[in-house]
Amino acid sequence: MTLFNALFTKIKIKKLKQHLNKLLTLTVLYKYPHYSQQSHLIFAFHSSPNILDKLLIGEKKRSMASHIVLKIFLVISFFNVCFASRKLTALVQDPQMQLLKYHKGALLSGKINVNLIWYGKFKPSQRAIVSDFITSLSTSTPSNAHPSVAQWWKTTEKYYHLANSKNTLSLSLGKQVLLENYSLGKSLTQRQIVQLASKGEQRNAINVVLTASDVAVDGFCVNRCGTHGSSKGAIIKGKTYKFAYIWVGNSETLCPGYCAWPFHQPIYGPQSPPLGAPNNDVGVDGMVINLASLLAGTATNPFGNGYYQGEADAPLEAASACPGVYAKGAYPGYAGDLLVDKTTGASYNAHGRNGRKYLVPALFDPSTSSCSTLV
Repeated sequence: MTLFNALFTKIKIKKLKQHLNKLLTLTVLYKYPHYSQQSHLIFAFHSSPNILDKLLIGEKKRSMASHIVLKIFLVISFFNVCFASRKLTALVQDPQMQLLKYHKGALLSGKINVNLIWYGKFKPSQRAIVSDFITSLSTSTPSNAHPSVAQWWKTTEKYYHLANSKNTLSLSLGKQVLLENYSLGKSLTQRQIVQLASKGEQRNAINVVLTASDVAVDGFCVNRCGTHGSSKGAIIKGKTYKFAYIWVGNSETLCPGYCAWPFHQPIYGPQSPPLGAPNNDVGVDGMVINLASLLAGTATNPFGNGYYQGEADAPLEAASACPGVYAKGAYPGYAGDLLVDKTTGASYNAHGRNGRKYLVPALFDPSTSSCSTLV
């Protein structure tokens, strides 16, 4: 009797099926790392339990399953010695069963300007979509319609309460920098992203770099749609200040199936018709989704030691802990029961300034340990 036949004899089939489901999910995540950004598809295997039933019936099929187990164990062995393992393991855990841990670091607080650095060609109408979104975050300029972007943002305040912080965060639209001449070329490194971010204010600021649809960035469309971090800024009276930065790319040309779902057909996984973009711009409406997610992460984990789950260099944060969820009833490949504009047919879940409508991601609510949506 082989080692794996003995394994099947000693372990209950039901228990083994559960382990196989988890390992198969990890295999999918490793092969398609972009699910870390739009990971509404990562649980595809769990929707097809009959696959394992077929593998585990009969002597001949038991042998087939043995080979699969062997292959998966080899993959997992590789995971144990690479960065991807830590990230993927975190992703397959159920976010609603875990509280994002507070690592005792500072949360972003005070009056913070959100400065927009536009790299490449953007139409004025596209810039207005994003700037109106930033303005919509403020409760001092609320939208008259509900649910609103400002209501969505208030969920982040619960992290401050949980940390017993007396500080509050107030965001406002700062300056906008237009860099339309592609001064650094059309293929950027992470270091160049930080260089561009430094063109904004370097104290009490979030500097957002937005790259045009014809600009490639390291990792863009491969395993990320954007990122956030911090960098050393101004030195005032001998003290060095940090500023937070965000980068988001326009995926309309390069990878809308990765970074603009659900406004574009996904490349892999469950297929459903794309939804109408609320501002009639698939690329920029997709940018707003990713920007919203990264803003929530920046507020609650600005310097890598705030609220997150998993490894510090591959964390799940306030929004990324609720992948692919935009409304109640969401499941892999389906964003949820969203509101629909009766005139345009576009889908949305939040109202913004100047009559705007937006789609914003679910946020992990630390008071209920669940993913919170507006609708």
